[in-house]
Parts: sequence; structure tokens; C-alpha cells
Amino acid sequence: MSSTNTESSAAPMRRLPLLLFRQLRPKQWTKNLLIFAAPLFSFETVHARTLLDTVIGFFLLSFVSGCVYIVNDYADREADRNHPVKKFRPMASGELPPNLALVFGALLLIASLAVSYLLNPLFTGLLLLYFAMNVAYSFRLKHVVIIDIMIIAAGFVLRAIAGGLVIHVPFTPWFLLCTMLLSLFLAIGKRRHELYLLQSDVGSHRKVLDHYSFDLLDQMSSIVTTATIISYSLFTFTSGRTVHLMWTIPFVIYGIFRYLYLIHIEKKGGAPDKVLLEDRHILITVILYVVSVVVILVNFE
Repeated sequence: MSSTNTESSAAPMRRLPLLLFRQLRPKQWTKNLLIFAAPLFSFETVHARTLLDTVIGFFLLSFVSGCVYIVNDYADREADRNHPVKKFRPMASGELPPNLALVFGALLLIASLAVSYLLNPLFTGLLLLYFAMNVAYSFRLKHVVIIDIMIIAAGFVLRAIAGGLVIHVPFTPWFLLCTMLLSLFLAIGKRRHELYLLQSDVGSHRKVLDHYSFDLLDQMSSIVTTATIISYSLFTFTSGRTVHLMWTIPFVIYGIFRYLYLIHIEKKGGAPDKVLLEDRHILITVILYVVSVVVILVNFE
């Protein structure tokens, strides 16, 4: 009898590290790959140490974002139990004790901030800002129309800035503007997909969707799409690097048009990180874009 109880209690203990890792939502970490934009556009100054620092920065940013998910899931665990998909999350399913998850998140946040200070104190400040902004988004700002989209975009801009802080290189205003506009484009697509699911009676209902319409989101998407292409084109000419970066413009245009196709025809776009990994056309476009930037900067600077 006692042997059986010991085995049954040991099984959850063996699963605890996996549950804690799942709670950090590693599938969402692809968003943090934007931190590598800094070494990509400053590769001539990149060496083993800066590359290692960027990798460390990527994981620190991912851990901090994971702490946000812990706080969010802790607050929403009762509601998540009634959701067809979210009920399988570690805390909502009852597999992971909520208080244990909170303690783990607090320790992970403190440790991440301490390590980030060794890279750059400004990076520590950015992580604190990122954490506070996303917690505010989870509890309040996600219900405020338009602000919700802009907060999502701001998160991507902070990721791009983080890459520069980690390796101590500045970004041009044009690049940050392009990042913000592209992030707005993705956020608008996400809201449009959620509105489509709501119209189809699929998935959960976000309160903020009551304030959106397809016409409004489509008009916002058109404005942001145009601004993104123009801004990126200007960036290639005014970034202070070689003008041959202009040859990467077709990749940006195709990537944006392909994503619009997925949103309007395939009815996708709810999870940009998932689209990146699952849509072969976009994945190949991103790879070709990165290779092109490296080749151009190597040969024409």
C-alpha cells in the first residue's frame, strides 16, 4: 500500500520540471528571435563573445516573458478550466500547483534580472519595462481598443532594442519604425483572425473584440502595410549601410503579401509565431532574407 502511494507521488514529481517548462510556453519564444536582428545588421562587429551574449539575452528575454505567462495563467486559471484549449495548461489542468508556479516565476525573474545586469544595466531596465508592460496588458490594457494592438507592437520593438543593448550597438530610428509597423501589421492580423473566429462561434470571446469590425481592421491593415513597405525601403537607403540592401525589399513585400493571403484567404494569422514555422513560403522567405542581408553586407560594404 505504502509502496503504491510512493510511486504515485513520485510520478508527479518527475513531471514537475516538464510542467514548469511548459508553463513558460516555449513555443512562444520564436517571437524573441528578433533580438538577433542586432548582430545580423552589425555582423562585422560580431564575434564569439557578442554572439554568446545575444544567445544569453534571448533566453533571458524568453524567461522573463515566461514569468508574464505564469502571472497571467495564475490569474486566469479558473476561467481557463472552462476553455476547450486552455484547460490543458499546467495550472488550469491542476497538474501544476499555482503557488509553486508563482514561487518559481519569482525566482526565475530575479535570477534573469541579475544575469542581465552583467550584460548591460540598460538591458535589465528594458526587461523590467517589458515585464511591467505585459503584466499591465494581461490585467487591463488588453481590454482597451487600439491600445491593445499598440502594446503588442511595443513588445516587438523592445525585443529589437534588447538585441542592440546586449551587444552595445545602436539602432537607427528607421529600423525601429519598421519593427513597430511590422508588429502592428501582425497584431492587426491577429485581432482580425480572432474576430473571424468569434463570427464563426469558435474559440473564446475577447471583450475588446466588441469594439472592432472587419472594415476597421482592414483599413488599419492597409495603412500599416503601406507604411511598412515605404519605411523599410527608406531604411535600406538611409541606414548608413550599402544601398544594395534595396535588393531585399522584394522579400519584405512578398512576405507581407503572403501573410495577407493567409489572413484573408486561408483564414489564418491568429498566431504569427505558428505561421512562421508552419507556412513554408514565409519560412523560406525569412531564410532568404537573412542570407541576402549577410551576403550584401559582406560583399558591398
